[in-house]
Amino acid sequence: MGYRMIQRRLAHEGHLCSQVTVYKYMKELDLRSIVFKRKPPYVKGKKHRVFPNVLNREFSAEYPNKRWCIDFTYLHLASGQLYYNCSILDLNNRRIVATRTAPYITADLAIETLQEALHKYSPKKGLILHSDQGVQFTSKSFTEFCSQNGIVQSMSKSGCPYDNAPMESFFGKLKNEHLNHYVIKDLDHLNQLIEDYIFRYYHHIRPHSALNGKTPMEV
Repeated sequence: MGYRMIQRRLAHEGHLCSQVTVYKYMKELDLRSIVFKRKPPYVKGKKHRVFPNVLNREFSAEYPNKRWCIDFTYLHLASGQLYYNCSILDLNNRRIVATRTAPYITADLAIETLQEALHKYSPKKGLILHSDQGVQFTSKSFTEFCSQNGIVQSMSKSGCPYDNAPMESFFGKLKNEHLNHYVIKDLDHLNQLIEDYIFRYYHHIRPHSALNGKTPMEV
């Protein structure tokens, strides 16, 4: 966390101090926020259908299950083996409504993650689901699944990660605040770490700047 987020967390716990004070002590103790690494490009495939950017960087929603964002990220085990995580974030409260990890980045993984979210939250038809233009999200199987479930797809401009900034931000926090501090043995260990971060820390403890310092579960 940076000094601004730490100051908000301290205030949330009843310890009042200014951002300048927190910055000063972090500097004295040589405590620094972690800079996110740029993610490597994924292998491109043939696209079935690309949708316009309906979301248009409107990273908020008046109520839960109105606008979701979905994305993939890569994760490494200590052995060097690569896994991919697919997660979906609700723009109303920044909760992660579904998350799954698998050895391959496929449309099936995206569909399974979306199925999990739909099963848990049963959103109304017209839900906006924003993603990048990855072949998994433009594939025939994924676009048809969205259509069958009354989901309106929205897509970032090609090569513009800022159009899906909430997902980029979440994955950066997941890695730099948690996963990068562990020697991850296997998939079970990885899944446990992801669940611990999301469902114990991120949802209940970590203040979110987009939520005025509240946690997702406090909204």
